[in-house]
Amino acid sequence: MIDAEERAAMEQTVRAALADALESAGDGAGVDAALAKLGWLDLLDAEPDDAIGVVFGALGALGATSTALDDVLLSALGETPHPDVAVVLPRFGAWDPAGGIESGELCAHGLATSRADRARELRLVGGTASEPWVASIATSSAEVSPVKGIDPTAGLHAVRARGRAADATPLDPTAWRSALALGRRAIAHQIAGATRTLLELACAHAKERVQFGRPIARFQAVRHRLADALVAVESLDAALIAAREVPGPDTAALAKAVAGRTARTVATHCQQVLGGIGFTTEHAFHRYLKRTLALEGLFGSADAIVLDVGRRLLAERRAPALIQL
Repeated sequence: MIDAEERAAMEQTVRAALADALESAGDGAGVDAALAKLGWLDLLDAEPDDAIGVVFGALGALGATSTALDDVLLSALGETPHPDVAVVLPRFGAWDPAGGIESGELCAHGLATSRADRARELRLVGGTASEPWVASIATSSAEVSPVKGIDPTAGLHAVRARGRAADATPLDPTAWRSALALGRRAIAHQIAGATRTLLELACAHAKERVQFGRPIARFQAVRHRLADALVAVESLDAALIAAREVPGPDTAALAKAVAGRTARTVATHCQQVLGGIGFTTEHAFHRYLKRTLALEGLFGSADAIVLDVGRRLLAERRAPALIQL
């Protein structure tokens, strides 16, 4: 277990390395190379909680793209991560396995990171959450195309592929549940990093922007906006701590749902503080806003997760204590 001082030092090291990679290479490949040089896979194997929190938090804070999500999911599925293997993610807004079987043939319809563009194999999980299976499909036989959408720089790709049904092998349901939980936590950490940067941008603007002879940071309405945004960010941090201390599908779902709602709250308040420039592409605000919107749909949106949890609790007639207040 890494203590607080070691984690803080790690966060500084990772963020500095990724910032340098962005400045020199400016793309996800440079970020992946920097992570490899830092020993990301070794850290993921030894201390997965700290590795995911530190790396994905830095990716969000810097607005960087990476294929580290593939490594997280492959590791959770019981495989050794490899740069030539990409994972097919669920479709946008969903979290069920992306694969199915139609007319005796495997079919995949989902998303992937930019690794799918250059990997030799696609790892596909299909079936249902209670009876999943896993298969390998050659990337050369798949349709992989960049997703333009709200954030073309997010590195997301649409994947459509077919393969032989005989290649599917049963997968332990706990492996898929673990992969889904860790994937949700990773994306939640990335959103948390992005929302902190949004808040920092708004605070910096409030200190610099002068109206009526004084910085707008001294106006009560602006302070209230920034305070509400900070409360939302800290609430997300608390949810992520709970998901780490009490790991499981429920706490991971909670963290992902809180992340989506935090992103909306912070973006709304910070855009109001930024004023007119917050609606332009001249300010960095728009990049982080678009990134959080893209990330919010991975492994289920906040609203969809909350509805799913609510229906399940009503059906089971139980209310677990997710966090002890």
